[in-house]
Amino acid sequence: MLHVVLYEPEIPQNTGNIIRTCMATGSRLHLIEPLGFSLDEKHLRRSGMDYIKDADIHIHKNWDAFVAENPCEHYYFMTRYGKKAPSEFDFAKEEGDVYLVLGKESTGVDKKILKGHLDTCMRLPMVANARSLNLSNCAAIIVYEVLRQLDYPGLSTHEELKGEDWLENLKVD
Repeated sequence: MLHVVLYEPEIPQNTGNIIRTCMATGSRLHLIEPLGFSLDEKHLRRSGMDYIKDADIHIHKNWDAFVAENPCEHYYFMTRYGKKAPSEFDFAKEEGDVYLVLGKESTGVDKKILKGHLDTCMRLPMVANARSLNLSNCAAIIVYEVLRQLDYPGLSTHEELKGEDWLENLKVD
């Protein structure tokens, strides 16, 4: 299973977008408190749309509680201090679940936590004078990189709701 972990997220719209990404990809979302918003906040519901009710969301009191409930050999961290692109990791070789950790919008993941995981810190390549991309964009990029490496397990590659050939059968006047 793929897990997206948000360390103390601050902006409800970003979390709502990530909820939507997690639901659409069958990923589990972990929210590590404190949160900078209420889970019933209007902005969160709007960006998460109706996907929130179907999303697999787990809330943890702090980092230590999360780790105690989700022990694994490697947590992968998205951080501006990472020295490798996500594509440089071989997620297909992971035994067990994959955990992708993204930090709060203002300061990222606590530097003491990152320091203990330098070998699994990654950064999205960008121009030298850019610090970062939007949190929900980063989450979507790394989720789909992991899924690409795993050949999109359990995901449909064609339109299911309207039908695979809907566009081909569309009558255009």
